[in-house]
Order: sequence, then C-alpha cells, then structure tokens
Amino acid sequence: MNTEQLMLFLISPKSTLVEAMQKIDANAEGILFVVKEDRTLIGVVTDGDIRRWLIKTGNLQEQIGRIMNQNPKVIYKKELGRAQDIMIKNSVTALPVTDTRGYVLDIVFRKDRGTLQLRQESSLPDIPAIIMAGGKGTRLYPYTKILPKPLIPIGDIPIMERIIDKFRDYGVKTFFATVNYRKGMIKSYFSETLRDYSLRYVEEEKPLGTAGSLKLIQERFEKPFIVTNCDILIHADYGDIYRYHQESGNELTIVTALKNIIVPYGVVHSSENGMVDAMEEKPRLSYFVNTGMYILNGNLKDEIPEDTFFHMTDLIDKLLKEHRRVGMYPISEDSFLDMGEFEEMHRMEKKLNLKSE
Repeated sequence: MNTEQLMLFLISPKSTLVEAMQKIDANAEGILFVVKEDRTLIGVVTDGDIRRWLIKTGNLQEQIGRIMNQNPKVIYKKELGRAQDIMIKNSVTALPVTDTRGYVLDIVFRKDRGTLQLRQESSLPDIPAIIMAGGKGTRLYPYTKILPKPLIPIGDIPIMERIIDKFRDYGVKTFFATVNYRKGMIKSYFSETLRDYSLRYVEEEKPLGTAGSLKLIQERFEKPFIVTNCDILIHADYGDIYRYHQESGNELTIVTALKNIIVPYGVVHSSENGMVDAMEEKPRLSYFVNTGMYILNGNLKDEIPEDTFFHMTDLIDKLLKEHRRVGMYPISEDSFLDMGEFEEMHRMEKKLNLKSE
C-alpha cells in the first residue's frame, strides 16, 4: 500500500481513544499499529481492545499507549511468503511488515478474513428481533406525509428492509414489527416481498411508545431478545453484542455510539468575579449516545405496564432506580447511521455507497 493508505493504520501512543476510533472508522479494518515518531512499531490496538477499555472505564480521553498490546506479531519483508500461515497460526487478521529496526514498511492482511466474517454471521438463529415501526416520523416531513417512515427508501430499498437484511446476515429468522401509522402500507409492501423469514405484526390501536407496544407481543421470550428503532442501521458484529449482553450479566444492554460535537466558537473559561482563566478555540466534545438498539432479558417484557405509553428510556430509568444492571456496548461514530433527519439520511446513503442506485 502507498504511504497515504499506510498512515490510516498507524497511530501515536499519545493519541486518545476518540482519535483511535476515528482512525479505525477511516481504515475500516478494526486495527491500528502504534508507532513512535520515527515510525518504529511499539504496539497494536484493535476495536475490541478499545471497546473493552470503554466498558471497563468509560474514559474516552485515555492515551492509546496505556491500552495497546505491547507485543504485536510482526513479519519481516523477506518472510512475506509465510505471512498467511503466520496469521492463521496466531489467529490475527493483519501483520505489520517491518525492517530489523522495527520500522513499519507495509501491512498485509489475511486473505480469508471475509470468510471468517461469514462464519460469525450465523450466530443468532433462534433470537427474535423486534422493530419499532409505529411512529409518524415527523422529522422527515414531507416524506412521511406520503410514506410511513419504515418504507422511506435508502437507495431503492426501504430502511426497514435494510434492517431486516442486516439481522438476516446473523441468522435471525423471527421478526416482529410494532405498527400504527400507515400500517396498511407497511403490511402490503412486505406481503409482496419474497422472504425466508417470519415477520409478525404487533398492531397498536394507539401510540404506546418505544417499549409499551412490547406488551402486546403474546409470545414469551426465554432468551434475551433484540429491539431496534426502524430508522437506524448499526454496522457492528451483532453476535458479539449479544454475547457481551449474556456474559456481562446485564438485564438490559444499550448499543451506544460515539458522538463528536465541535463547538463552532472560541470557548471562554472563567472563574470568580468574571475573571478569564483561559480560552479554548472550537473545542471538541465527545459523548456516547443511545442508538435506539437494545438487548433485553426475556423477563423484562413482564415489567412493562399494559395499555400505557411507555418508552424504552422509562424502562431503563426504572431499572436504574432499582439498582439493576444496565450496560452499554460502545461502537464508533461511523458505525451508527440514523435516518431520522434529512442530513443524516444523506450521510446514510453516502456511507452505503448508494448515490448511483
């Protein structure tokens, strides 16, 4: 690869987790190699390393040098012929190519990493997914005066169908859709779509919120189930999200995404008596936001009140007040696509490379 491409995979140990997540978004391979100023290798960090650190500490400003693996696998240029065997033996998907001083010359990738991904994408065959599709989508007027939000096309495929397709990649076969506004159009569209999955409708007579309609589902869920809003796409390993929920002991897990906000002004920091302590030009603020995708233990459906407007955030507040386990699974900013507003809808189209469709 050329120097510009290579730099997408190299990072300073003094860089923050936020900067690392942005760089991983840019290279789309889930890995960074940590180098000194002279480009000599000192460590490696993956998106999984970052996620585990964030779950453990919540500290977005930690330096990468604190969490990196200090013993990365490497390969010398003269050994390139053995690269694939070395990666298979060590269960890694990428290797930095260095000279004898540790200077990074290139990066090689495992050829079967696509196949490895396909093996992961059959991990949720018996898990139901519930799509909250009953809202009016007022932020997308005037589109939603004509179409219900779940049928707004991204490219030439409705957003709800894209959501279903993403879950199907992970083996999900059972779907529920809570519907209200223009529900006839939604049912009509999917009745004419060839499919190899079950889609059942939960019809609200009145709006019940993002959790209230779950009470209308007659089935009992013995295993944790997945709930998602109908206007988002999450690019992440759904199997890993589900495994994390089970292994963490959470009753409810929120999929959260990094959100960076740049204040478009110089910020003044002051102390007593109106004295200026410092000025900061266009600071960047970083937070984790609720994406609208959740994993819930099966018994939580019993704790939702009947025939009551009740949001998922109300259920979360209830659990927190009772000191019960609510956790988060963090993903990067670029892994969360929200169709709720026009600007974000265009970003979703660009991310999915749909401009030509």
